[in-house]
Amino acid sequence: MSGRFRAVVLSAVVMLSGAALVPSAHAAPTPPRTAVLDGARLERTRARAAHDPALRHAVARLAARADAWLDQGPWTVVDKPKPAPGGDVHDYLSQAPYWWPTTAPTADNPWGCPYVQRDGQRNPEVDGGTDRQDAEKVFDSTYDLSLAWYYTGRPAYAEKAARILRTWFLDPATRMNPDLDHAQFIPCKYDGRAIGIIDFSQSYTSVLDAQAILAAGAPGWTAEDRTAMGKWNKDFLGWLKNSDFGEQEGAAANNHGTFYDLQLAALAYATGDTALARRTVLDARAGRIDPQIAADGSQPQELARTRSWHYSAFDLVAYTRLAAIGRHVGVDLWGYRGPAGQGLFKAVDYLLPAATGAAAWPHPELEFHRYAATDVVHAAADAGDAAAAAAVPRLQAPPGGDLWALRPAAEQLDSIAG
Repeated sequence: MSGRFRAVVLSAVVMLSGAALVPSAHAAPTPPRTAVLDGARLERTRARAAHDPALRHAVARLAARADAWLDQGPWTVVDKPKPAPGGDVHDYLSQAPYWWPTTAPTADNPWGCPYVQRDGQRNPEVDGGTDRQDAEKVFDSTYDLSLAWYYTGRPAYAEKAARILRTWFLDPATRMNPDLDHAQFIPCKYDGRAIGIIDFSQSYTSVLDAQAILAAGAPGWTAEDRTAMGKWNKDFLGWLKNSDFGEQEGAAANNHGTFYDLQLAALAYATGDTALARRTVLDARAGRIDPQIAADGSQPQELARTRSWHYSAFDLVAYTRLAAIGRHVGVDLWGYRGPAGQGLFKAVDYLLPAATGAAAWPHPELEFHRYAATDVVHAAADAGDAAAAAAVPRLQAPPGGDLWALRPAAEQLDSIAG
């Protein structure tokens, strides 16, 4: 997730008062009905935070991140320089990150077409003129702010998160249409592509959890907001299930397919369709794990990439989050073993030598960041993997610190898309 672990300004942490870090009595009587996070675990962690110095320090770092969002946004899809193909300013638009122009732009060819692919090399022009960067800010900010409200009780965090969500998803003048018809377009080639669904599938499940946390009594997030957001989520789920792009992405054999399943299951669970959520997690056993994870735990489709380390960890973010949803619907995805013995524990264990710094990653990698695997190792350790648990003390903390204790669900710790 781009920008997910921004460096925390130390002085901001120091300035936070101790009182602001003490969990308040603002909670609803039941844990939040989160899709990926374990709401009951969040409730227990909050209760401990007032007496646990390590947790208090983690809450301080989280609050510093939330403070940084208070004077930013809200963002909207309607303020991009040019609308998506078709002309509707409410349509989300993003550009394929690894596609580059082959000629200098001219008056007759303003994009420099045709475009060619350079796998793993991000074209800087994709970060301007579309909605992708703003969407990532919406995802990051609402997650940070909702969690910070939950752990500190500070109303400003919840009120800001609510305003960001309303502006991006609900207000008629600024809302996004509930589809991704124009995600990851390629100039002069495609108006949108099925693989653009990953723009949301890699991070929108965190927004669903943010909504669930806010629904646990947060100020500024009203019953009307919850109803309207539920309708948007149902409409988006319908698009994912029934559109050609959704069908194509669901058939993908690599991380795109895994993330599609994650998004489908999370939306289904969040909107009350637990049968679809359960079926999606169950189908991931033979449909995803069997063909995607080898007997030794490697992920051949991801190893074929120029950023094989990142994509191996990236795919496991989706798997571990999908396994977390399985917990809510009675499916033990961690315990599944395929016909060759493949499974999620083996896939995480394959990363451990490089994740702990014990050995170099033996596959192609344009930009190695050891911390990209930190969260998935935490997830495996929590699920009972003894090797992962032993590795946790040797993991590299992400920039901004390791906040696993406050939000125990794997996140995308490096800027990857596609």
